[in-house]
Amino acid sequence: MSLVARHLEAQGIVTVVIGSARDIVEECGVARFLFVDFPLGNPCGKPGDTEMQRSIVSTALDVVESAVLPRTTVQARVQWGSNDWRDAFMPVTDENRAELFAVGERRRAAQAAASADR
Repeated sequence: MSLVARHLEAQGIVTVVIGSARDIVEECGVARFLFVDFPLGNPCGKPGDTEMQRSIVSTALDVVESAVLPRTTVQARVQWGSNDWRDAFMPVTDENRAELFAVGERRRAAQAAASADR
C-alpha cells in the first residue's frame, strides 16, 4: 500500500496511509502516515466499532489538511483497550486451533454467500 501511495503522490493525488506497521510504512517514505497502535489488520479500529472507525478516518483526513512537510507521521490518539493485546490478540495454540479453524470456515462461508447475493 505504501508504494501505491507514493505512486499516486507522484501523479499529484494526495494520500494518507493508515497503518499499524510503523517501521515498514515509514521506511517506504509515504507523504502522510497516520500510525494506529493496533493489531495488524485492524488499522481503522475494532470490527463493528463504527465510532472508533469514524474517529480514525476523521483523524486521517485532518492529517491530509495539516501535514506541511513530506514524510509526516501522526500517531492516532485512540487505544485498542488495554495495552496487553500484544500478548493476547488472536493467540493460536494447540488448545484453540480447531475452534479458530471452525470460526474461519464459518466466516469464509458467510463471505461467499454475501458475494453470491450481489
